[in-house]
Amino acid sequence: MSSHLLRTIEGQRLSDRDSWLRWGPYLAERQWGTVREDYSADGDAWNYFPHEHARSRAYRWGEDGIGGFTDDRLRWCLSVGLWNGKDPILKERMFGLTNAQGNHGEDVKELYYYLDGTPTHSYMRMLYKYPHAPFPYADLIKENARRGLKDREYELLDTGVFADNRYFDVTIEYAKASPDDILIRITINNRGPEAADLHVLPQLWARNTWDWRPGIPKPALNLSGSGVIATHNRMPERRLDIDTSASWLFCDNETNTRLLYGADAAGPFKDGINDYVVDGLTSAIDHQQGTKCAAHVVLTLPPNGQHVIRLRWRPADAPGEPFADHDSTFAKRLAEADEFYAALQSQITDADARLVQRQALAGMLWSKQFYRYDVRRWLIGDPLQPEPPLERGAIRNADWQHLNNRDIISMPDTWEYPWYASWDLAFHAVTFALIDPDFAKHQLLLLTHEWFMHPNGSLPAFEWAFGDVNPPVHAWAAWRVFRMDASLRGKPDFDFLERIFHKLMMNFTGWVNRQDAEGRNVFQGGFLGLDNIGVFDRSQKLPVAGRIDQSDGTSWMAMYALNMLRISLELAARNNTYESTATKFFEHFLAIAEAMTQQNGRKGLWDESDQFYHNVLRRPDGSTIPLRLFSMVGLIPLFAVEVLEPETVARCPEFAQRLQWVLDHRPDLAALVSHWDVAGQGSRRLLSLLRGHRVKALLRRMLDETAFLSAYGVRGVSRQHLDHPFELDLDGQHFCVGYVPGDSDTRAFGGNSNWRGPVWMPVNFMLVEALYGFYRYYGDDFRVEYPTGSGVTLTLRRIGDELAARLTRLFLRGPDGRRPVFGASEIQQSDPHFRDHVLFYEFFDGDTGEGLGASHQTGWTGLVALLLHAREAHDPTMMDMPDGSLAALHEAWQTPDNGGKS
Repeated sequence: MSSHLLRTIEGQRLSDRDSWLRWGPYLAERQWGTVREDYSADGDAWNYFPHEHARSRAYRWGEDGIGGFTDDRLRWCLSVGLWNGKDPILKERMFGLTNAQGNHGEDVKELYYYLDGTPTHSYMRMLYKYPHAPFPYADLIKENARRGLKDREYELLDTGVFADNRYFDVTIEYAKASPDDILIRITINNRGPEAADLHVLPQLWARNTWDWRPGIPKPALNLSGSGVIATHNRMPERRLDIDTSASWLFCDNETNTRLLYGADAAGPFKDGINDYVVDGLTSAIDHQQGTKCAAHVVLTLPPNGQHVIRLRWRPADAPGEPFADHDSTFAKRLAEADEFYAALQSQITDADARLVQRQALAGMLWSKQFYRYDVRRWLIGDPLQPEPPLERGAIRNADWQHLNNRDIISMPDTWEYPWYASWDLAFHAVTFALIDPDFAKHQLLLLTHEWFMHPNGSLPAFEWAFGDVNPPVHAWAAWRVFRMDASLRGKPDFDFLERIFHKLMMNFTGWVNRQDAEGRNVFQGGFLGLDNIGVFDRSQKLPVAGRIDQSDGTSWMAMYALNMLRISLELAARNNTYESTATKFFEHFLAIAEAMTQQNGRKGLWDESDQFYHNVLRRPDGSTIPLRLFSMVGLIPLFAVEVLEPETVARCPEFAQRLQWVLDHRPDLAALVSHWDVAGQGSRRLLSLLRGHRVKALLRRMLDETAFLSAYGVRGVSRQHLDHPFELDLDGQHFCVGYVPGDSDTRAFGGNSNWRGPVWMPVNFMLVEALYGFYRYYGDDFRVEYPTGSGVTLTLRRIGDELAARLTRLFLRGPDGRRPVFGASEIQQSDPHFRDHVLFYEFFDGDTGEGLGASHQTGWTGLVALLLHAREAHDPTMMDMPDGSLAALHEAWQTPDNGGKS
């Protein structure tokens, strides 16, 4: 990673981050249908607050809009509304199907793209595509309801509304003249062959904070000349101006109780602007004041015509004409963004790879969101609102009443998952460390704060069930971000590492106490984010008698122990107290390794006949049934790998002594795991669940193109189960798991959940990490056939490079000019207004690479931004320096030139 990045103008702004990050794209794409807004007795969040209510009903906890921008407390919100003169409602927010409506679960049915952005949001750009024809709301609902689980999803492009290019491209850009001076540019292109009318409504409104409890002052928007003055008791007065002839329309961001509940209320309500523009209802608006407003611009664009609308949102007392420097400021900020990415991408020679990486990072930046949720207040209700039904406390999150969030958080997907998830967020942080390591560290620390972390040490999983269990990847992410940050700055942030380590100690202990049911160092953990990868729904009570010992859950914990061991050793270099915690995690890792192999004479999780790890069902009578399904569950043991440099061990004599004691007195433990007592490349030591022959055994299956390895990464389930599904008859029930490369063919595990064959970026990224980890120990002499059966052997590093290349191939144009992510969609593959706008899906077809699931899940699919980098550019352990080791970096960190001190 180049330090030149921080010397760019944008990089230097990051040192003044508190002021530059006061405003950003922190507005959700969807607030309706979320748990936060659900006050029902049955917990059906989708139907309690449906899309049909969103325009008329005030939100309690957040706001949403198209291409939104807001402050870091969501007080004033900006977004863009549109109307083509034919739709039954204004286009003010993204439409999509609920979990029950979609034949493969919830799904946004819009076309929008996040194209650019900088870490301080000094420049941001996104694109929304809006058809000339009526938006096919009813058709999308009806056709998806007709289709079954074996059918493809019916998407907006399938409806025909984009035929003959009869649509508008609406590009929304923001540029900051200063931290509080926001310039807005809306560029509308008519892509069609005929003239077309379009109503454009740039919107400004206050989040409703006054309808819930008494004594909250109400903000105000007032017409002032050709613009609007915005007054808020928590912020200085501000002003919004527009350079285009427009009619200002006002209403209040309050629920239309007359429409929804038959109450005798006057208005104007939240839907007033909609009712005025679409239905001509003049009484629905005010022309002078309100808490929500829009500048109503009516355009007729000729064929292939373009129109630009400029706005400025700044302090009311700002001097000067608002639009004199508008275009020059945009040009300056865009040039600074180009300079920033040129520094980042200096080692990426392929222009298409640079485009994909920049859009992946743009998606990450646009996915930041102000997240507000006070669970206790949500459970008991608000003084000015009806009391919530008592039943809701038994549905979800009643034991998370300490959780009170009011933060900017990276979201997995701006529409489908507009709420954080703990393991997703860990992957987000690692990617963010490429461009904004301080934000990455903040995100990791955030989930460990007392208003997030449960008193029992659990991290909140996600708002639908905070108590669910996600894979424990937080320590891995913290260590990865720490290394990336130190490499970028030339100085390690030990304060961050120490702070998060102490919180993770609590989390680790919580895992041991809560997820190891019998104290055998074999973990259950529940669904662990893998949804329906297994035979049973692990989020629910088992349908058969017994308990599952999880290969994945136990392996994640082995990895967790090694991550904590490595962090302990790093901290021990400054404070030898941490040597004892390193010893504790070393011994815990050995105990887990022993349990995975054997336990009191009982067979462990390794199946010698299959040369693979399986989950094991332990029956009440003490018998065991290996669940001999070849899935990602059996590859996750590869993730538990750590390489100790000789310098690292030498700095920690107490820990080194304990290593030697175990070697001398517990050779049985030493025999179970890797050759950690045998020097590898450069006198390194390897800690892993796998000796070399087991590494090769797992890789034989993983790298077999008839099994796990696809042209685009490693499948979640082996393709061998296409013709030979796993079947189990037990307790009078029949269970079957086959290979399904694309969307799920069952609703048993949740609408669009599917790990039965597709390629998923996060676990593939961890496999790449593991391959590089093993390579650091084994070096060039350890070679594996790649692909299996080819007769060609490669080093593990080369195989890691090859797997990374397969994953990036999902998005890059191939020799035929096509991107696999777009599948058979000709318009997306060939049309110049589509083909270079990339979508980062939740998962990818295991045979074709087509993108599936959530279409903007840059959250973890954004890891492709790291994979497109040369490994040395973001991983200091792979640098070409003495030993290639982090220990060598230590020497640099201690020198006065780099500002480091022991």
